[in-house]
Amino acid sequence: MTAMVKSEGVHKSYGAVEVLKGIDLEVAEGEVFCLIGPSGSGKSTFLRCINHLEKINAGRLSVDGELVGYRQKGDKLYELKDSEVALKRRDIGMVFQRFNLFPHMTALENVMEAPIQVKGESKAVVRERAQKLLDRVGLADKARSYPSQLSGGQQQRVAIARALAMEPKLMLFDEPTSALDPELVGDVLDVMRGLAEDGMTMIVVTHEMGFAREVGDSLVFMDGGVVVESGHPRDVLTNPQHDRTKSFLSKVL
Repeated sequence: MTAMVKSEGVHKSYGAVEVLKGIDLEVAEGEVFCLIGPSGSGKSTFLRCINHLEKINAGRLSVDGELVGYRQKGDKLYELKDSEVALKRRDIGMVFQRFNLFPHMTALENVMEAPIQVKGESKAVVRERAQKLLDRVGLADKARSYPSQLSGGQQQRVAIARALAMEPKLMLFDEPTSALDPELVGDVLDVMRGLAEDGMTMIVVTHEMGFAREVGDSLVFMDGGVVVESGHPRDVLTNPQHDRTKSFLSKVL
């Protein structure tokens, strides 16, 4: 079976600062893959490399068997044009810490925008799908509300519906609950739990260890731009093998 995401020796630097120092990992189709680690460990950067928001400096990264951002000819890699990258990015949904909704559009319009503009789908078809997605994230009654009229948790659920509207094969979550008030976190995690049950392939950068333990299939602890430890979430969280993992978990659990 082809891995949905395969990372082989991925490096990423900003000038002299090496943020990713050779990341090797695989995410199977239908897997919920959780990334944990301290701030600055490279988790979010790695996520952004997967959909080519950041270009890697070395190594290979592929999604569903196709290289991200490059085409291979012989032994050489050639960078794809921006338009080609955008075409591939349509298959990858991304949900950020900040919701990035269009403030002048209703929840429904936010969810409808990309399939109409990017895929050229008909408004009627997209509207029906958008209504269903808002219902799925528990916001059917907020379709006509503007972002300023919604709580942070509601905005984040609209952002998830918006990503799903493109019918992606892979969803990336970059600390989706870290900007939320504690009592709003549960609703967002419930939506993500539902996606996992439906078999969506998900890579989740998170501080929510309970979610990782319950919903995750694999867990990777990153620090200093490398994978320090990986395994089944329950094993890593209850019986970490590496001192650095133990130290980190003693502060967050």
